Amino acid sequence: MSPEQIPSAWFNVAPHLSAPLQPPLHPATREPVGPDDLAPLFPMALIGQEVSTELWIDIPGEVLDILRLWRPTPLVRAVRLERELDTPARIYFKDESVSPAGSHKPNTAVAQAYYNQAEGIARLTTETGAGQWGTALSFACAQFDLDLQVYMVRASFEQKPYRKVAMQTWGGAVVPSPVDDPGHPGSLGAAISDAVRDAVGRADTHYALGSVLNHVLLHQTVIGLEAREQLEMAGERLPDVVIAPCGGGSNLGGITFPFVPEEGVRLLAVEPTSCPTLTQGRFDYDFGDVAGLTPLLPMYTLGHDFVPPPIHAGGLRYHGDSAIISALVRDGRMEAVAYPQNKVFEAAMQFTRAEGKLPAPEAAHAVRAAVDEALAAKETGEEKVILFNYSGHGLLDLGAYEDYLAGRLPDE
Repeated sequence: MSPEQIPSAWFNVAPHLSAPLQPPLHPATREPVGPDDLAPLFPMALIGQEVSTELWIDIPGEVLDILRLWRPTPLVRAVRLERELDTPARIYFKDESVSPAGSHKPNTAVAQAYYNQAEGIARLTTETGAGQWGTALSFACAQFDLDLQVYMVRASFEQKPYRKVAMQTWGGAVVPSPVDDPGHPGSLGAAISDAVRDAVGRADTHYALGSVLNHVLLHQTVIGLEAREQLEMAGERLPDVVIAPCGGGSNLGGITFPFVPEEGVRLLAVEPTSCPTLTQGRFDYDFGDVAGLTPLLPMYTLGHDFVPPPIHAGGLRYHGDSAIISALVRDGRMEAVAYPQNKVFEAAMQFTRAEGKLPAPEAAHAVRAAVDEALAAKETGEEKVILFNYSGHGLLDLGAYEDYLAGRLPDE
């Protein structure tokens, strides 16, 4: 695909759900939230996208101009991995690691920065787990001359110092979270609380979220739309299964949502056993943050005060999931599986040595599931088509690989 062929509109999965989503609830009144309740945090354009029932939502030209710096991203057939596994399956991965920030996150970061600047906002706050989102939003804010304050989960702040340097290089300011408890390893829920408190206290500031919300997953659908077109251009049929890691749901929604209308395509979410929201959580209304400042969302959750172990896949250490992802899993349209950390890195090593690419710990969860699907196809002799999202590279996660190679990586 050429840069001129990237999608000009985002795919809205909401009209394709079996039932309308339950509304978010105000944290104080427990009544459905309205646009005025969200206006202190988000621009009206994004609030509109959050509840839109339009099938397609046009991507602004200013956003497309920046996306073309790296889009379309490659769709790669993992021929060497297929050979290594001796499988009849055909394995494809969508390589989102080629973005400036090294992950899928800029797909929505650029859009959010654009809409905030268009509304006259001068400053954004956000949280970040492993640092992928903070890096992406730092890049995006630099494109639109916005200031940025990032609250980074303390465990990742200490594990991944070069993520912090990348954010600072693009102009973002970074502090460890929670800010009021230096001995706490942190969680995404606590970092969201820090970022929201900061945003609501200043008239020039909005809050930007890297996952979970409908508009965030909407922006990521460029991934799946491109993948569908690229498979067709390669003469390939629709995949039997589409796989992606899941923390809040952004890269998972991005690659799977354009396949939701295709009933014969399985959709598979992959999460860590240390934070098993979809596989062991309850479906209920819950806060998105520890302090209970955010609206309550209907989702699979481990409880907003859950603090997961400090595994290296920091982007998957979130207590809840996107409302849309949760609805798809609840209704049986999407499956979920969880893996311990060592099995994930075992597959990452196999993928790296076969394909030459070093996955981020988050992306390695999708690799693990793709390998298992390919081995299952080997057992049955089926020529399955497997598509997974390679959501980011691990070149700033070498400490995790060092721990694995030294045999000191815990499963939890």
